[in-house]
Amino acid sequence: MTPSDPVTGTQRYAEPSETEPEIPLVGGDVTEGVVRVGETVRRPIGANAPLVHALLRYLESVGFQGAPRLLGIDAAGREVLTFIHGQVAARPRPAWIADERRLVSVGEFLREYDDAAAGFTLPEGIRAFQGLAAPQDPDRPPPPPYPVELVGHMDVSPDNIVFRDGRAVALIDFDLAKPVSRVDEVQNAMRFWAPFEDPADRDPLLRDVDVPRRCRILADAYGLSDIDRSRVVEVAVLRARRIWFSMRYIAQAEGGGWARMWEAGVGDEIKRREAWLERNGAAIEAALTAA
Repeated sequence: MTPSDPVTGTQRYAEPSETEPEIPLVGGDVTEGVVRVGETVRRPIGANAPLVHALLRYLESVGFQGAPRLLGIDAAGREVLTFIHGQVAARPRPAWIADERRLVSVGEFLREYDDAAAGFTLPEGIRAFQGLAAPQDPDRPPPPPYPVELVGHMDVSPDNIVFRDGRAVALIDFDLAKPVSRVDEVQNAMRFWAPFEDPADRDPLLRDVDVPRRCRILADAYGLSDIDRSRVVEVAVLRARRIWFSMRYIAQAEGGGWARMWEAGVGDEIKRREAWLERNGAAIEAALTAA
């Protein structure tokens, strides 16, 4: 019987007889050491791995095709996942990042994922992801006050969506997955794809887009409920306030890419995002709720 990893319970990966070279994969901000080996991806095991591994096994069991398959843990102690072919909007962003047809496909695909994930329950002994900020921080705002509906991906960035033939077909990098409401998951996608940023901080290709319009397109494609549409701005502002504390803490505690982002001014960017949302929230809500 193949031994299992003692932390995640995931079986060891049996390497094929023919070895293949490791090709570094880049694109995200903080996960280092990700490589492609043949038709597999090797990633360091993160703090959220027990939940992520259980979620990926569940998605495979229900036939959801839009996530990598977990194959095991290799001899170097890394996750082994199937490689998903397609396009990812890595930096510098491609010209199609502002394409509204792709935006529609993001909303439609995210709904497919959330519907599939809604049937997943945390196995006994696996704790939900507690976030990145020190739990004793008294100044950090509470999470959004809405009921948990599913284990969301919660990092629906251009770096983490795979496209084929102009349509979103898969999510990768589930490190931030956790139990959330649907409105929380959708506002996370809007953060990156609308985007919820001060124009000074947006990618040049998204600097002049109509953000309220793009929010409406994404919400319609997802099929977001009327009550959740009225909550989007509230949840987005609250998440911006929380993530400032999260980023400050993890930059100090973990260093690496997190520290580089903080030193580059991500904390100031988050504050600008919060202020921009407060200035433009009424217009976004009006676009989302208009008949």
